[in-house]
Amino acid sequence: MKKNKAVFLDRDGVLNKELGDYVCHLDDFVVLEHNLKPLKELQDRGYLLVIITNQGGVAKGWYSEETLAAMHQRLLDTYAAHGIHISDVYYCRHHPDYNGKCLCRKPGSLMLEKAIARFNVDASQSYFIGDNQRDMMAGEGAGVTGILIKSDQPIGEVLHLIA
Repeated sequence: MKKNKAVFLDRDGVLNKELGDYVCHLDDFVVLEHNLKPLKELQDRGYLLVIITNQGGVAKGWYSEETLAAMHQRLLDTYAAHGIHISDVYYCRHHPDYNGKCLCRKPGSLMLEKAIARFNVDASQSYFIGDNQRDMMAGEGAGVTGILIKSDQPIGEVLHLIA
């Protein structure tokens, strides 16, 4: 059975505007529209798109699962309106100061490993675009090539790094 290739994407600072800490309110959740065209191009090139994000603000009580779901729905709806399909959103709701150590939080690679297994992904032909070193470590742990960008940097500027 042929394996899929994927581009895994961090959320804050990659898909939505980075606010410096947590995005706690739906009104503050701003989709980075300069990434619509490059994400569509990646999809058209045969890559599955999967979001991998730490959301420790849930553990801290700064926002609810319902607010988080509304943010993710806004993202998915915006992309769908532009013909972009996100295969799934994986998030870690834990925070080490509140829940202790968990296995899913980046820089751990468990969320990526779950997505790789679920979607029959060839990690060696896949990438993780993130704006933090922990994203690169998570990708490396799952056998995926990491591409480090600056917060809010257009993904179009790194498309040449994706085969």
